[in-house]
Amino acid sequence: MSSKKRIAVVLKGYPRLSETFISKEILELERAGFELSIISLRHPTDKHTDPVHGEIKAPKHYLPEYIYQEIFRVWWAKINCTFKLGFWKTIPIFFKDFMRDPSANRIRRWGQAMVLAHEYAGDCDHIYAHFLHTPCSVARYAALISGKSFSISAHAKDIWTSPEWEMREKLEDCDWLVTCTEGGADYLKTLAPAGRVHLVYHGLDLSRFPPSKMAPSKNDGSTKVKTVKLVTVGRAVAKKGIDSLLQALANLPDDFYWQWTHIGGGPLKKDLEALALNLGIADQCNFKGALPQSEVLETYKKSDLFILPSRIDETGDRDGLPNVIVEAQSQGMAVISTSISGIPELIQNDSNGILIQPDNVSDLTKAIELLSKNPKLRIEMGKLGEEKVRTYFSHKQTIGDIVSLLNKSLKVTG
Repeated sequence: MSSKKRIAVVLKGYPRLSETFISKEILELERAGFELSIISLRHPTDKHTDPVHGEIKAPKHYLPEYIYQEIFRVWWAKINCTFKLGFWKTIPIFFKDFMRDPSANRIRRWGQAMVLAHEYAGDCDHIYAHFLHTPCSVARYAALISGKSFSISAHAKDIWTSPEWEMREKLEDCDWLVTCTEGGADYLKTLAPAGRVHLVYHGLDLSRFPPSKMAPSKNDGSTKVKTVKLVTVGRAVAKKGIDSLLQALANLPDDFYWQWTHIGGGPLKKDLEALALNLGIADQCNFKGALPQSEVLETYKKSDLFILPSRIDETGDRDGLPNVIVEAQSQGMAVISTSISGIPELIQNDSNGILIQPDNVSDLTKAIELLSKNPKLRIEMGKLGEEKVRTYFSHKQTIGDIVSLLNKSLKVTG
């Protein structure tokens, strides 16, 4: 077998708690025999890390976050890149992009790409970028400069907020692209050459999410002792719809006992805390911020109902199929969410959860009350959800598709 299995994995930031699904993929690719290098456009900002980050052996490298901070590094890379034939072929492509997107970010991507091409591309056989927007721009320029092949993993925001011209041209240049929802795949296929886009769900490492040994809770909110424990996991950003959830919680009957926990950081966290206070429900809401996966898992096990009322925000950004929904269902939890993007690909309304329209506060309140006050129905839905996840969403099934695509790019044969 060919020994060419060296891959540079380009990420926007590493490590990130909100992107542990990427880290778990990286770990599985290492286990599959690939020699990986992690190339991050930004330094980490999370206070915690996940245990999976400690298991990954790949070296971590950081590109200049801002060119002015490492100007000599960027200039030295540029000087060295001028000796590469690909550099002169890539300059017209960059300037064409810059004329359509004359931004500081575009210049930053070019600078980062030159550093990647000079410092790291020589030690890899293929470049693999997570996210179709910024990381892919850097990976594409670097690949063209250094004469390497590249591929892409697209997710949610990067698909729905990137300009079509840019996605179309990246799809023309890459070897292949994988994405995690049927809707995203169908859209990208309209922009790509035939056979270039592949649907690959984010599989869950079920060994890290074993079935809960705790008996299903029969809390129904009828007394304080039977307080229903609700949970939401997701960044405090507009597309998660958490503000509408707080409105729905505030509309629950006064004689119904509930507690709600939110796990996740994000720019709107303080705004949501203020909203809960204004709605008079702050004493029933617990904003925990970002937490390691082990604590998230324990929260799932101790909670009764998972809620994530996702929406399409004003920029067009939206969820794909949120991994936290897959995680919650792996623990036998019924889910309340919305019928957008890839969510209906897992949640079947009135089967393993309830789907409502985004921002329908009235229906959200009714769904919360229904599943909270009916433990039997809630438990039945949770069982169906867990069965579906354990049957169709194992990472061992999905990682094989990516391994095959990478081997094809590397021309690895048996």
